[in-house]
Amino acid sequence: MSKPQEPHRPFFHFGNPFRAISPKGSKLSSRLVFLLATFEDSLAQKLRKLTPKSDHDVFSFLWMGLAMKLLCEIHNDVKTLIGDLELPVSDWGEKWLDEYLDISVKLLDICNDFSSDLSQLNQGHLILRCALHNLASTSSNQFVPARSSLDAWNQHISSRTSRVENRSPIMDHFEELLDLPKVKNSPKGKVLMQVMYGVKVATLFICSVFAYAFSGSSKRLLSINVPDTYRWAQAFIELQKNVNMGIKINHSSGRFTALRDLNAVDERVKKLHSMIQENIDGGMKVEECQNLIVDLRSEAEKLTQGVDHLTKQVDEFFYIVLSGRDALLSNLRSSETVFDQGMEALSTRQP
Repeated sequence: MSKPQEPHRPFFHFGNPFRAISPKGSKLSSRLVFLLATFEDSLAQKLRKLTPKSDHDVFSFLWMGLAMKLLCEIHNDVKTLIGDLELPVSDWGEKWLDEYLDISVKLLDICNDFSSDLSQLNQGHLILRCALHNLASTSSNQFVPARSSLDAWNQHISSRTSRVENRSPIMDHFEELLDLPKVKNSPKGKVLMQVMYGVKVATLFICSVFAYAFSGSSKRLLSINVPDTYRWAQAFIELQKNVNMGIKINHSSGRFTALRDLNAVDERVKKLHSMIQENIDGGMKVEECQNLIVDLRSEAEKLTQGVDHLTKQVDEFFYIVLSGRDALLSNLRSSETVFDQGMEALSTRQP
């Protein structure tokens, strides 16, 4: 994944000549009220859908995949709404543009960090496959290399490092971006900023939960207070409360990672490792060991499928952010070209 370079953006010292005259006052038309309400009701529905039904759902790859999928849908909804607002890029204020570009580049960085963490988990699966291959044989000679592979798994998982944790300033700065630029005398601008607030809250919350899940550090968790004036506020409050409850239970359990699918595999690896050692010492129950091997194979497959699915969702979100950023930069280039051509025509016009 790579990020595009930003072009030089035109700066109009005497005001943007292409800026449309916005209606004075902050009263919204019935059309703008409808667009805003439709977006906020859709956001509330998505947040309710993400609210875990039980504590065991939080930090499963199934739940995390749903979270990333909904985040993709939310950002696609924003693209649609911006088009419905008919608010050209040339009407965006300098602060809006700077903030959007700043947020988008941070989102791309975070996606890369998540992908790196998921890649480490995939590497661990290759080690497990080697162990399970050795254990498929009925020969007791295969138990020694199988134990060696399980040792390698334990070492790989315990030594993995999260890029999210190492790049914490990105998440720290993200929280500051909840403050929105001031909008005066632009009803469409006010709608856009209110919509962007909801998008940023949902994005920041999901990214912080993912950062905690991968790094295990509570420093990455955020408590976001949302005013109840937003139509989606209650749904978000309920979601945050349920996820925080799952986090507390995870802390009290003493598990080595918040990722539930990874914990399920790790618990079985440890049991199997202990049984193999018993076999080498001459005291293992063969049937019990075979049952555990089957169980480990099943959990390992679930982990792999979950990692693969979540990786695809993270990649999709990356390209949604990237395409939105590219579209904005392309429009800025077009505005700059039109402005330069207009200034050139003025300079060559004869009196």
